[in-house]
Amino acid sequence: MASEPEVIRDKTAMRRWSRSHRSKGKTLAFVPTMGFLHEGHLALVRAAGDLADLTVVSIYVNPGQFAPSEDLDAYPADLRGDLYKLADLGVHAVFCPTNLYDYGEGGGRGDVQARRTEGAIGSSGSPVSCLEAAAGDGSGHETWVRVEKLERGLCGMSRPVFFRGVATIVAKLFNIVEPDIAVFGKKDYQQWRIICRMVRDLDFAVKIIGSEIVREFDGLAMSSRNVRLSPEEREKALSIYNSLSKAKYAALHEQSTCQELRSLVIQLVTEAGGRIDYVEIVEQESLIPVEEIDSPAVICIAAWFGAVRLIDNMEINP
Repeated sequence: MASEPEVIRDKTAMRRWSRSHRSKGKTLAFVPTMGFLHEGHLALVRAAGDLADLTVVSIYVNPGQFAPSEDLDAYPADLRGDLYKLADLGVHAVFCPTNLYDYGEGGGRGDVQARRTEGAIGSSGSPVSCLEAAAGDGSGHETWVRVEKLERGLCGMSRPVFFRGVATIVAKLFNIVEPDIAVFGKKDYQQWRIICRMVRDLDFAVKIIGSEIVREFDGLAMSSRNVRLSPEEREKALSIYNSLSKAKYAALHEQSTCQELRSLVIQLVTEAGGRIDYVEIVEQESLIPVEEIDSPAVICIAAWFGAVRLIDNMEINP
């Protein structure tokens, strides 16, 4: 096995590490994660390793992208196992900070009860994240990055604080790690597009690479949340991949309308026992819904199986 990566927990130390290596002419590829790494994450790490001299992976479960009603506290973790997997891939540094936010006086990352009791709506009437619900006197973190149009649809409809939290933490990580390249999975399609747009609009000197979805042997998209599916729920969740595959075939070979394609996916997933959050067919870059597929599009879905929400997508290039 390769040598173990350097584990860095302090943001100042992480920035110093990156600048030291960059000053020697080394290029740096970065993979941000929330840990509990599976083969999908490891594929991103392998891709990063082929793109630069050094590879850095971050492990940080970001409270700024979870609403108080969501599964922040249930998010799985296995830091020791993650470090073992990353060492085997030759990762050079792992950035795993305890906290990257200022909570103000009287607040804190560990204040779980505050997150639950404050609810999902702040004093201004706008939805809040776990970060804000656990804040103290109001002097804590208040700066957010928003990619306003791209965040509105798809997952943004049912998770209104999610993408501002994602964009903000990625911007913070870019400022700390200072990579040349960052690799994101295309399973989180909207997230990938939002990060691309943020980098373009804010002139980050980071090249964003989108890596293809990694699937289980039977087609289920790999996700850290898959471990929370019961065997029965996991079997039902295969309807996502099966329905997307049938819709893609119909789009390319049967001249089906987008409404017919959406109805097909909804029907197959619902019949299997899933509860639909959304099914949309959108243009690949703008994420604007389309009525006909005459240019590159992507079918995106979010659905619940039991208490687990899964997302997936499939690109269509006519």
